[in-house]
Amino acid sequence: MPEPTSRRALLAATAATVAAAATACAPGASGNAPARHPSPATTSPARSGGGAGAAGERTAARREGTARNRHRDRVDALIGRMTLDQKIGQLFVMRVYGHSATAPDPADVAANQKELGVANAAELIAKYHVGGIIYFGWTHNIRDPHQVAALSNGIQKAALRDRRAPVPLLLSTDQEHGIVARVGAPATLLPGAMALGAGGSAKDARAAGRIAGAELAALGIRQDYAPVADVNVNPANPVIGVRSFGADPRAAARLVAAQVAGYQSAGVAATAKHFPGHGDTTVDSHVGLPVITHSRSEWERLDAPPFRAAIEAGIDSIMTAHLLFPALDPADDPATLSRPILTGVLREELGYDGVVVTDSLGMQGVREKYGDDRVPVLALKAGVDQLLNPPDLAAAWRGMHRAVREGEITEARIDTSLRRILELKARRGLFDDPYTSAREVDRTVGTARHRAAADRIADRTTTLLTNREGLLPLSRKRHRRVLVVGVDPAAPSGTGGPPTAVLARALSGLGFTAEALSTGTGTAPDPSPARIDEAVAAARDRDAVVVATYNVGAGSSQRTLVAALVATGTPVVHLAVRNPYDIARLRGADTEPGASLAAYSWTDVELRAAARVIAGKTDPRGRLPVAVRDADEPSRVLYPIGHGLSYD
Repeated sequence: MPEPTSRRALLAATAATVAAAATACAPGASGNAPARHPSPATTSPARSGGGAGAAGERTAARREGTARNRHRDRVDALIGRMTLDQKIGQLFVMRVYGHSATAPDPADVAANQKELGVANAAELIAKYHVGGIIYFGWTHNIRDPHQVAALSNGIQKAALRDRRAPVPLLLSTDQEHGIVARVGAPATLLPGAMALGAGGSAKDARAAGRIAGAELAALGIRQDYAPVADVNVNPANPVIGVRSFGADPRAAARLVAAQVAGYQSAGVAATAKHFPGHGDTTVDSHVGLPVITHSRSEWERLDAPPFRAAIEAGIDSIMTAHLLFPALDPADDPATLSRPILTGVLREELGYDGVVVTDSLGMQGVREKYGDDRVPVLALKAGVDQLLNPPDLAAAWRGMHRAVREGEITEARIDTSLRRILELKARRGLFDDPYTSAREVDRTVGTARHRAAADRIADRTTTLLTNREGLLPLSRKRHRRVLVVGVDPAAPSGTGGPPTAVLARALSGLGFTAEALSTGTGTAPDPSPARIDEAVAAARDRDAVVVATYNVGAGSSQRTLVAALVATGTPVVHLAVRNPYDIARLRGADTEPGASLAAYSWTDVELRAAARVIAGKTDPRGRLPVAVRDADEPSRVLYPIGHGLSYD
C-alpha cells in the first residue's frame, strides 16, 4: 500500500491507533518528571514560538501542571498494556540503514540484514519494538528534507500498527551545528557551540536552538543530541574542542541553558552531553577509555555548572560519557555504567529525574571491560533509561531478557525508565501528532528568514586575534587579487564546501578577485612539499594571501606552509578553521602572519562571516571563549579568555 504523503492522510490512515495512544497518554504529559521540566509542546513544533513574557510563562507553567496531573495515570495505563518485549524495546534507540522505512536501496537492505537481522526500519520496529531511531548520514537516512520527512512518517506509521499499545518513536540525531551536523543544506546550518561562545550572546544561542529545533521538528526529528555541556579546559582534547561553548564554566552554563530553551520551545527534546563532563581529556572515548583526574571540588567548579544549568532550564535528556572519573566513582567502570555517578550524583544530588541516554554503546570507551550483552544491563542498573545504538542489538536484547529472567533487573525497574521515555514523548507532542508533512518542510526548513538569522549570528562570532600594522580589513584597492590556500576538510553535513572555495567565492562577492588552492584535507591537513611550492609560486603573483589551518601541531607542515607564504613578502592573513589554538604554533619572525582570525568551524556560514570580517564588511566582534597558551610554555597565556580585536 502506498504511504500517505500528507499529515492529514497519515492521521486518517492511523486514526484508530493514534486515538488509542492519545487515550493512554495525551500530549503534554510529564508524569513524575522533575518540577523544572519545560512546558509541554501542545502545538505543532514547527509552528510553536517563545513565550510572551512573565504572564505567558505563568500560563505555560499552569498548563504544564494541569497536564502532568491529568495524564500521569494514563501513562501508567499504557505501560500496563505493554508486554515485556515492548517494554524492553522502548529502551533502545537504534540505527537502521536506508532512506525509506519500507523500501530502502538493496545495499541498505543487505546492511540491515547483516547487522540487525531485518530488511528495513519497519521490520526492525516489528521485531524489536524499539523506542527510537537515530539518523546518520552514513546509514543513508539523510538525502534531502522531503525524503527525511517521508522516512520519519513511514517509521511512525510502522510503529503505530500495534493496536494493543501503539507508541510513536522518538527520532533523533546529532545536530550540534558547527563541526557536527548530520542534516545539511538546504536546511539552515548555524554556528557551532564555540562560535556561539565567542559571540557570548545568550539571545543568539537561544535563537540558534529555536531555529535548529523548528527545522528538526519539521523533519519529524524530536530529540537532538545537543547542546554539548562539556567545558573544554584542555586544548589537547581530541573529541570535544569547538563542540564546547568554551573554558569558562559560568559562560558555558549560561549558553547551555539558552540552547535548551531554544530547542525545547520548538518542540524538540534537547540533550546535554556528556555527563559528568568530557572537557579535560586527551583520549577520544570513541577509541579508548579516558580518565578525568579532576578532584570533586574541581568537578563542582569546572564540570558541573553547565549540567546544573541544563537541569534548571528543564532539559529533557542528558547523555552519559564513556570515561572514568575516580573522584566521583573510584571503581574501574565508565560513567555510563556507574551507579554512584548516574544515580548518586546526577539523580540524587542534582535532582534530575528526566531521561538519561547513553552515548553510543558501539564506542570503545564502554566496551573495554564487558561484552555487548552486558553493557545495556549494567547501564540500566546504573540509572540509564535509553540505550543508544548498541553494536549488536540481538545480543543486547538477549542480555536484557536474561537479566529480567534471572532477577538481576526487575520489570518495575524497566517500568521506571519506560515511564520517563513515554512522558518525554508525550511532552514533545508525539502522542497527539507524530507526523510531519511536506508543507511543514517547505515553510520551515532552510527558509530565507532562518538563513539570514544564521548569517547575523555568525557575524558576531569571528574573532580577530592579531592584526599587525592594521593589515585587516583588506583593501579592495591595495589587496584586490587574493589567493586563498590551505586545508579543505569535508563538510560535516556532507553539503557545502570546500572551505577554500567558499572563502574565495565570498571574497569575490565582496569586491576582490580571489582564487582557491587546496593544500590539504581534514584527514591529511599537512601539505606536501610540492603543494607548498605551488602555493608559494601562486602567492608571489597576488596582493594578499588568506591561509586556512586545521589544528596545527608541533611538527605540522602547515607551519612550513605559513612560513613560506610569509617569506614571499605578500601580506598573509591566517584563519584557524577548527580549534582557535593554531596561532600559538605560528608565532615568531619566520612564521607569524600579518593577521590571524578564528572561525571555530569550516562550515559555509562561518566561513562567509570570516570573509565579511576580512573584507571589512563587518567588524570582528567575537571574543575568545578559551585561553590560547604558549605552545612551548603552557603556563604562559598568550591570549586570555575574552581577547579579541576590533576595527574601531
